[in-house]
Amino acid sequence: MKKLLLLLLTTPFVCLAQIPQYYSTVDFSMTGNALKNQLATLITDTHTTQLIYTPDVWTALKQTDLDPENPNNVLLIYGYDDTDANVSNDRSRSKDLSCHTSSCSGLWVREHVYARSLGTPNLGFEFAGSDAHHLRAIDNSMNNSRSNRVYTDDSGNAHTLPNDQFYPGDEWRGDVARMVMYMYVRYGSQCLATNIGTGSTSYSIYGDMPNVFLEWNQEDPVSDYERNRNNILQQMQGNRNPFIDNPYLATVLWNGPQANDTWGLLSAPSEDLAQIIAYPTVTTGVVTIKNTQNKVYTYTLYNTLGQNAILEVQNDVLNIEKNAAGMYFLTVSDGVKSRTIKLLKL
Repeated sequence: MKKLLLLLLTTPFVCLAQIPQYYSTVDFSMTGNALKNQLATLITDTHTTQLIYTPDVWTALKQTDLDPENPNNVLLIYGYDDTDANVSNDRSRSKDLSCHTSSCSGLWVREHVYARSLGTPNLGFEFAGSDAHHLRAIDNSMNNSRSNRVYTDDSGNAHTLPNDQFYPGDEWRGDVARMVMYMYVRYGSQCLATNIGTGSTSYSIYGDMPNVFLEWNQEDPVSDYERNRNNILQQMQGNRNPFIDNPYLATVLWNGPQANDTWGLLSAPSEDLAQIIAYPTVTTGVVTIKNTQNKVYTYTLYNTLGQNAILEVQNDVLNIEKNAAGMYFLTVSDGVKSRTIKLLKL
């Protein structure tokens, strides 16, 4: 038994600390435009199915945008309140209440996160205009409020600002950033990020990515909802959004604040993170973190499928007694970089 446990804990990390097979043709020693061009080639070559705007995109959104807490509903991008009398700010709605007529009050429609009219040329309803990686369910009135307004930084819930600007809301800003990055890498000059985001581009040496998107990408981490969309859309279109798979790719391409390195391979852990010790790594439920620097860390636990697992944390003591027996991967993050530790729950 001891030999088996030793083998399990010393074998190479084959789940999270490994670049997925989808990216096997990409040379991640590259940076900047060299890496961007390789990612563009990948997500273009693997985009083997062009969805038809009607009916394919409707079909897609009724699968990709389902509310994780109520699969009879879709989540409505930019939405934030299901409890007041104002339906335009609803966060969720029955998936069957989609609008296919000219009278759409109280119904949901399809939002082009990269506004069609801001493309060069206009995205239309084919190719870039029907790419579901940037199409989301949205309340009809909220869709009219956003219109083709460009994104700008602010805080709180979604709202319009002067000069035809729009803040997508704290919950949705990271989603927006990663969709804009995808569209720019996938469609190049037709979907310039600078056409749809305001403010400085000082982080990027090429001046092609507004700072606001790089900041949102770091401030609003990838959600399970985004990951699920990415997986379903790969099945439908063939390609993936790399910035959902690893937000740190944006940091590699355009600099700016360091987003989380999901794979734990593109950014070296900080010296403090390297010194962290977790024990015992073979446990019946309780794991202690030796945090000699007394810094604040964020802990996330994944199972072998890459799904978030139950994790109770108190004073750097982790409890996974409620989890099924098996292998888990504990990610310790200081907000900039992270490292992953294997755990075996008996």
